[in-house]
Amino acid sequence: MDLSLAGDKRFLKLNELEEIRDDAYESSRLYKEKTRKWHDQHIRNKSFKVGDKVFLFNLRLCLFSGKLKSKWSGPFVISKTTPYGSFKLDADGNKFMVNGHRLKHYFCKEEVGLIECIMLDPLNPKPPP
Repeated sequence: MDLSLAGDKRFLKLNELEEIRDDAYESSRLYKEKTRKWHDQHIRNKSFKVGDKVFLFNLRLCLFSGKLKSKWSGPFVISKTTPYGSFKLDADGNKFMVNGHRLKHYFCKEEVGLIECIMLDPLNPKPPP
């Protein structure tokens, strides 16, 4: 076999390998671009104010096997906000800073409604007036 022919063949294979590598990089770049765009479209902007009640995502509970345990603890009251997305929470006099990504709003009704109880008498089919 001629050495120059073998060298040319090897050179063509190396060029082909570089083209395949460039195509893989381009494909990877396009995939990352699409996933970044999809992720950015599905981000919900949360805005918290001082005095809001929030739940805190508890990362430590994920370590224990308990699928019925709640991963959210709280409610806590926001006592201070920072411009960088962290918040100071107040829990029974203890204050600590957390990242805003670990919080979600706590919605509750402050008013408790009245519960109406109707006694049913099996002997008397008429309801009381």
